[in-house]
Amino acid sequence: MRDNWALLFAARIAKLKRAALLVVLNLTTHNGKTGRRQWDFQIEGLIELEQALKKKNITFCILVDEDAEGTAKFIKKHDVGFLVTDFSPLRNDRKLLTSIAKHIEVPFAEVDAHNIVPCFAASPKAEFGAHTLHPKITKQLVKYLDEFPNLPAHPYAYKGSVERIDWKKISRLKGIDESVKAITWAKAGERAAQAHLRRLLEGGLEGYSENRNDPTLEAQSGLSPYLHFGMISPQRVALAVRSSNVPKKDREAFLEELIVRRELSDNFCFYNPNYDNAEGFPDWGRKNHDKHRHDKREYLYSLKEFEAGKTHDLLWNAAQVELVESGKMHGYLRMYWAKKILEWTRNPEEAMKFAIHLNDKYSLDGRDPNGYAGIAWSIGGVHDRAWGERAVYGKIRSMTFNGAKGKFDVKAYIKKWL
Repeated sequence: MRDNWALLFAARIAKLKRAALLVVLNLTTHNGKTGRRQWDFQIEGLIELEQALKKKNITFCILVDEDAEGTAKFIKKHDVGFLVTDFSPLRNDRKLLTSIAKHIEVPFAEVDAHNIVPCFAASPKAEFGAHTLHPKITKQLVKYLDEFPNLPAHPYAYKGSVERIDWKKISRLKGIDESVKAITWAKAGERAAQAHLRRLLEGGLEGYSENRNDPTLEAQSGLSPYLHFGMISPQRVALAVRSSNVPKKDREAFLEELIVRRELSDNFCFYNPNYDNAEGFPDWGRKNHDKHRHDKREYLYSLKEFEAGKTHDLLWNAAQVELVESGKMHGYLRMYWAKKILEWTRNPEEAMKFAIHLNDKYSLDGRDPNGYAGIAWSIGGVHDRAWGERAVYGKIRSMTFNGAKGKFDVKAYIKKWL
């Protein structure tokens, strides 16, 4: 609720029109593909959100797996006069917004509260990489990276009737994948996200620039699930870190990841409709894979074998077990993990399919632009350049077990998860 440009804009419009303000969320089960861990984490945060909105005299409503027509019916039933939505670069979300626009006759505004510099303002095209987006983002931070106004209590209460949210019923909704177990290491919600940020500012980011690529150290921020589910604003995080006592090199490294790298992922998904398949690779990457499509693979594994962590590579298996059991995987290992899936599948199309399936199924922050961009970088060379030629990979950057041993204590990591 806090630090939300879309909500602030909607509240301003409602106040000007002397109208009530409703917040409506369309929860989706992704056709039965949402796991218990993602569902419970989201619901826990939404229960807190409902109470926070209530204190501001704002009514909260839930729709479940509703299409554009159903959304339009809700708008008509409750005599909604203005619709505001947050921004998403993902294909299904874009299609739904386009369809909703065709079904309604009221003003419809989209506000990018998802990024600091709005995606459509940062660049009008798909960027080649971080080095091309960085100057465009930096130039506009002066305009956009500013303090949020407070959200006041809304002066006009909703007088109509809305269905009371039955959280127990929603929590136990059919279509949730119960095989993906809930996690216990992270508490959900805005208060938990703010507390997590405070811990980071009190020393959690010290050494970030040097240690963030070591999976045996707790050097990454752990903010990804909160950012993914909208429980904290990246702009709030950036403002807090920028004004903190975090060492300069750690602060700069973190802000580069939070702002430029994160917004590069949105740029990729927004301007490339094939962000989740091999057609979305750059031209050189597609040609490269066509050239090496029939290279002999030393190992080939099925999706079931990958999912069970049953490969010949103990480091890969450990990373997969971490993903399945905890719902997260260290960023460095996620690159290694995805590249090995390319190496051990029949073609890049199958590699993309397997990697995205496993990431979206088990990762607490699955179905996120960061995940799609990271997998496309690992397998297809997106946001990367051509490297030395080798079997299967061609000129796609490779990662090896021996290379990992030079980066961190591989034995310690394997021991922890296997």
